[in-house]
Amino acid sequence: MRPISNSFIPNFEKDDISLILKLLFRPRLWQKGKFIEILEKTFTRKFSFKYSFAFNSGRSALLAILKAIELKENQEVFLQSFTCNAAVNPILALKGKPVFVDLDQNLNLSPDDLRKKIELSKKPKAIIVQHTFGWPSQIEKIKKIAQEKKLFLIEDCAHSLGAKYQNQYLGKFGDISFFSFGRDKVISSVYGGIAATDSDRLARKISSFQKKLLWPNNFWTCQNLCQPIIFSISLPLYNSFNLGKILLYLARKLKLIAPAVYQVEKKGKLAKVFPKKMPNALAILALHQLKKLEKFNQHRKKIAEIYLKELKGKRGIKIVFQERENNYQPIFMRFPILVKKRREILKELKKRNIYLEDGWSETPIVPKGSNLKKFFYQENSCPKAEKIVKEIINLPTNIKVSEKEAKKIGEMIIKFSSLD
Repeated sequence: MRPISNSFIPNFEKDDISLILKLLFRPRLWQKGKFIEILEKTFTRKFSFKYSFAFNSGRSALLAILKAIELKENQEVFLQSFTCNAAVNPILALKGKPVFVDLDQNLNLSPDDLRKKIELSKKPKAIIVQHTFGWPSQIEKIKKIAQEKKLFLIEDCAHSLGAKYQNQYLGKFGDISFFSFGRDKVISSVYGGIAATDSDRLARKISSFQKKLLWPNNFWTCQNLCQPIIFSISLPLYNSFNLGKILLYLARKLKLIAPAVYQVEKKGKLAKVFPKKMPNALAILALHQLKKLEKFNQHRKKIAEIYLKELKGKRGIKIVFQERENNYQPIFMRFPILVKKRREILKELKKRNIYLEDGWSETPIVPKGSNLKKFFYQENSCPKAEKIVKEIINLPTNIKVSEKEAKKIGEMIIKFSSLD
């Protein structure tokens, strides 16, 4: 099979590459420009917010939010385990204290464990609720707890752009929300993010924070424009005498592409490039991708249905997102399954050009290599999450995966799950 992955710039199609090539030769469009404001207004209108503010990443947007709610030293922010270090570092940057909550059956924050840990809290300030892989959390229960305890409720919609609960877009249930346009998210501008709210008070504070930020330098913007082009050249050659792998290695070594997670972020610190304004060039890419949101999400739902049909009831395989009420309208940014022979299955798939090590495994704060002590994570504090991360495989649902390929992947998962 041709290379398939969750993380090889999966959203970029030929028209996106063509747009990027044009942008590369127009550096005057890279930093300042009208498309940042156009993106904010388009996002505000499309998802029915009063205010939207663009930043160079989702973690920059989250930092702006935490500043807006006036997070102080040692104040506690509750968030789920099985989350990215990018969602924790903004808390640490303001000297707040992250408190990790265990998972429910859908890889989202458990309201029951949240309530227990808030009762033990000394300085509670806010809750960050993540809708993992586009599946809505138990948002009503969590919102009720936030209101009872007078805590800010922040929705982490990095995985869930376009997903709905009770026919309302996720991001509309909390006090404020943030979204990511990272390279492997629902839509992508390689890097980029938005903070969105209906609160006049929070909007004024975020606007003030945003105006004081600097632009990322042109080299960083150029790195992000180059990334989809380099991947589009490398992937067809990935297994041709390892030419594709060599090209990607050289691109990383020469810093022609930026990492998804900087090494310093695994140690509990923000990289120097965060927070910054969103470059105009990346806003142009985000706008172009936003036009394809419904197409992308419809495709993800079709692929998820194929996996469900292929894998439901098969021995040794547990489907996480299986049953859903009419109130839930997920988008399936990934299709997670739990297996006992995770490493063996991944090894066999890799031999067949399917690369499913996407960083969302092995550890309750992803990616692997994140120093849990630096994030104040206490071992055994979230036993469900700690078990799940050893068994999870995220099947790809992106636009690059055809229905035929999804069926084939499902067949291979069944075959490799039964190997001795």
